[in-house]
Amino acid sequence: MKNTLRQVFHSSKFMAGFVIFVAILLTMFIYPLINPGNPLEQIGVGTFAKPGTYVSLYDATKAPVSTFRLPDAAENRLATSLSEEDKVAMVEWFEAVGADISDLDTNDTEKMLEMWDEYYDPSAKPKGMIRAKILYYGRLDKSLKEMGSGDSISIAEANDEGTLEETKKILDTDYVNTGDVANVKTLPLGTDNFGRDVLKELVSATGTSIRIGLIAGVVATLIGLTFGLLAGYVGGILDDIIMFVTNIFTVIPGFVLLILISYSIGQEQRGAAVVAIVIGFTSWTWTARSVRSQVISLRNRDHVNLSKLSGHSLIRIVLTDILPYIASYVVMAFILQVSSGILSEAQLSLLGLGPKTTEVPTLGLMMNWAMLYSAHTNGSWWAYFPVILTITLISFSLNLMNTGLDQVFNPTLRD
Repeated sequence: MKNTLRQVFHSSKFMAGFVIFVAILLTMFIYPLINPGNPLEQIGVGTFAKPGTYVSLYDATKAPVSTFRLPDAAENRLATSLSEEDKVAMVEWFEAVGADISDLDTNDTEKMLEMWDEYYDPSAKPKGMIRAKILYYGRLDKSLKEMGSGDSISIAEANDEGTLEETKKILDTDYVNTGDVANVKTLPLGTDNFGRDVLKELVSATGTSIRIGLIAGVVATLIGLTFGLLAGYVGGILDDIIMFVTNIFTVIPGFVLLILISYSIGQEQRGAAVVAIVIGFTSWTWTARSVRSQVISLRNRDHVNLSKLSGHSLIRIVLTDILPYIASYVVMAFILQVSSGILSEAQLSLLGLGPKTTEVPTLGLMMNWAMLYSAHTNGSWWAYFPVILTITLISFSLNLMNTGLDQVFNPTLRD
């Protein structure tokens, strides 16, 4: 046993997959200690807030102020205020007035503003341009001048009579330290369509999906192992019956059967455990067929015949004389079943047939929410790309572990 474990942990592929999987598990256990709370709590009112650190504007106005005169502050302010539509409109104006834009880079805000000051004329009426467009350029010019003017912003509060009184002015050189602001929230992956912390949700969803995969793997492996052992060792009519049932499940596409069963259960009854059991119940066939073929090759070995002559029971022979010889294969089958269970849950949830959404998040449910709210079309990559990456890493690590075990236990694959 020690020699076998030594060989397993000397396999580079197994160790690579094992390290990735353990890192995912550690993240699942450690991150909730750092950022506790309900992963489905809605902290944002809007949808798809970008990743970053958010500071309470209300608290920032009351924090101690420091004065800085940064050389690129005005340009940076203008660069973040100019939308892509504004930049396209500015280029269209330059073209309309005959400016040379062959070397113009729309990301060079300073150059864009220099050309705007040079070529924009409020009295100009480029040929073919409608009045509404000309008025739009007038508003754009006014907005650019206001952004670059360095005017202060006044803060006013209502007095006892209900009239507003100016209490503070904010200059463009005023800065506050985030440590002095009462409420600061860092969202490494932003928020989703419901205003929920995507990273917290992702960690929780990963744990739920792995649990679903483990339950599905246990169910599928136990069913497949039981049927495979009985069919392979007993043979005869029992073998024919078991293989008949197995062939029926094989002929019917497993995912189609999974969809039908999930749909018939109903949304309210589809908890994470129920979905996992259904996945396991529909994915045991290839394990049963593989175990059966392994047992057939073992049932006439000398040590098995000796146990028969000694009068040992069927259960004892199967558990002590056959199962240990295929244990490594069963472990590899279990790993593949876990990976298959996680992917099946993701597919089901994408179709809206996964666990009910009010209890716990799963990786598939996060993908479903992102798809329903068009995160892939509005540029909100943080709502779906980390989920895809997590599913890929889990499946990749499990398959690496399986490949490493196969190299250890399969003599034909050893170096």
